[in-house]
Amino acid sequence: MKQYDLMRSGDISAISESTRLWDSGLYGYLSDDPLKNAKYRFVTTITLATRFAIEGGMDEEDAYNASDLYIQDLDNCKTPDDVRRLHTDMMTFFTWAMADMQKAETHSKAVNECMDYIHYHLHEKITVSILAEHVHLNPTYLSELFVRETGTSLSQYITDKRMEAAENMLKYSEYSFNEIAQILAYRSQSHFTKVFKKHSGMTPGEYRNKYAQNGIWPE
Repeated sequence: MKQYDLMRSGDISAISESTRLWDSGLYGYLSDDPLKNAKYRFVTTITLATRFAIEGGMDEEDAYNASDLYIQDLDNCKTPDDVRRLHTDMMTFFTWAMADMQKAETHSKAVNECMDYIHYHLHEKITVSILAEHVHLNPTYLSELFVRETGTSLSQYITDKRMEAAENMLKYSEYSFNEIAQILAYRSQSHFTKVFKKHSGMTPGEYRNKYAQNGIWPE
């Protein structure tokens, strides 16, 4: 249950721990069919993740809605690897959600709503104007408020969250660099690579080779 305790506390290491356990086979075998076995395991893990998230303070309706959406996505998985990727996505979602909840206690409603919007719309274009309209504030005032409460600008926060998502996809998925760039709403792979290198000091390829070499995921 370690990975779920980590997830409940918003500890990002929950993602690598859950992936390590998934690959270890410690979840057991519920079917001789590899795809069915993976799907059964996924249902077990998302049930536990949802329960721990609610115990950690997540709104029950939000938690169950997220669970339902992932179960629907499970129907589209055609291979065990598809299920594995979905499992990683699910644990990433719940871990980040719990981390954001804990941060929310120190911020105003407007800043919390901005953080939530960014979290759920990393795959779309996000601007200060869009966020200001979302929280019904003047863009300049919102920018100043966000810096005052978080110590970082909105644009930098958006970039940081996209880079965290990129790092997780490079570690735990087989998405190509171009696919990751598209998922995170970058206009081109070259632009994504430039931003990623500035953030991490490595190119996406170097980062993946360091942390996911030969298919061995970091613990």
